[in-house]
Amino acid sequence: MRLLTVVLGSAVVFAGDAGSGGAAAPTFSKDIAPIFQKSCDNCHHAGTSAPMSLMNYQEVRPWARSIRERVARREMPPWHLDKTAGIRQYKNDISLSDDQIATVVKWVDSGAPQGNPADLPPAIKFAPEDEWFIGKPDLLVSTGDFKMYAKGSDWWIDQYAEVTLTEDRWIKAMEIKPSNRRIVHHCVVYAIEPDAPPGTPESGVQLTEYAVGKYGDIFSENTGRLLKKGTQLRFDMHYNASGSEQLNHTTMAFKFYPLGVTPKYQVRSYAIRNLPNDELEVPPNSIVRTDGYFRLTRNARIDTFQPHMHMRGKAMTLESINLDNTTTLLSSVDHFDFNWHINYVYADDVAPLLPAGTVLHMIAVHDNTSANRRNPDPNMWVGFGERSVDDMVQVWLDMVYLDDAEFNRLLSERKAKSRVPPRMQLSPGPPR
Repeated sequence: MRLLTVVLGSAVVFAGDAGSGGAAAPTFSKDIAPIFQKSCDNCHHAGTSAPMSLMNYQEVRPWARSIRERVARREMPPWHLDKTAGIRQYKNDISLSDDQIATVVKWVDSGAPQGNPADLPPAIKFAPEDEWFIGKPDLLVSTGDFKMYAKGSDWWIDQYAEVTLTEDRWIKAMEIKPSNRRIVHHCVVYAIEPDAPPGTPESGVQLTEYAVGKYGDIFSENTGRLLKKGTQLRFDMHYNASGSEQLNHTTMAFKFYPLGVTPKYQVRSYAIRNLPNDELEVPPNSIVRTDGYFRLTRNARIDTFQPHMHMRGKAMTLESINLDNTTTLLSSVDHFDFNWHINYVYADDVAPLLPAGTVLHMIAVHDNTSANRRNPDPNMWVGFGERSVDDMVQVWLDMVYLDDAEFNRLLSERKAKSRVPPRMQLSPGPPR
């Protein structure tokens, strides 16, 4: 066996950027605005929950030094994958390249010049914040109002709502939206089906989650999930007090395939954990590694990778232990941030295709030391718990099971496209 190294994160340092080699300094109009339009302005514009708008030079200039620091440390835009390891292509990638980061750093170090306004790219018009990320829904399912007290500890409660369908429908996309984000920490929605097979938890099967950084699930082409008539939705709500009494109701939105259309692939959501959860222990002033395993009983395609830890979470890696006893690194988050719950969506041509018998291996790192800037108290013993000051560890995966014929067909297509063996499409992990 080889020992998998999990990088605990580092800032990006650029030497000699300011005033270097006679090259013209970047300007906001020509060089910075296009970068912001691609990766920043979707959140940083008026009417969003972001702390400031960054749509023009006048809005950006007061924040230049702060922007430089957050960008150089790869904290903004929020994309926490180690870009040197594992799969590199994702449908929702908003990260900056090394060249783009260097450009932002050099621009600030050169005095953050505005440049010629004529060089600005065309302005982008954003949809209102209350519009749905997945597009116009076909069905909305809402809870009743919940009143959260003004002061006190966090509160967890299950709220329920009925699905009003006259027949079963295949889901193409789904999204959760609270009416008052000020008091909602997160929400996980479960489906309690009227004819669930034996062994299904009475609390339902997980559909999707709302948290900052995750705004909806849009399934891959010809992939969906069945929503049965008579289903009840359980909204697992985590509220936090905000200083005044506040109301919230939460809405689940669905977009369906047309009536009579059944997608080829049925997606399922799974969580790999260190079972049982209460075995998680992070002693004071320590860094702890935790492992979890999941054996694929059928051939599978993995569509998404979403780590979940709390404030002391530092890094997480997902690898496959293959049938020939080798390992392949799939994805690795090297600077996890509890403030952003990002669901990394693999590009179609690189989504892992794994045969039955493969073992998925989750490796998580918690940092309970003073070096972790988000650590509320490095002298506190931490175990599993729902509070943010407690911790947990799991990776959520959306995957599709495939029969042998379809699995082999997809492997052959991918091999023909890449002209290399399918296993080589994934960057191998470091030597063990």
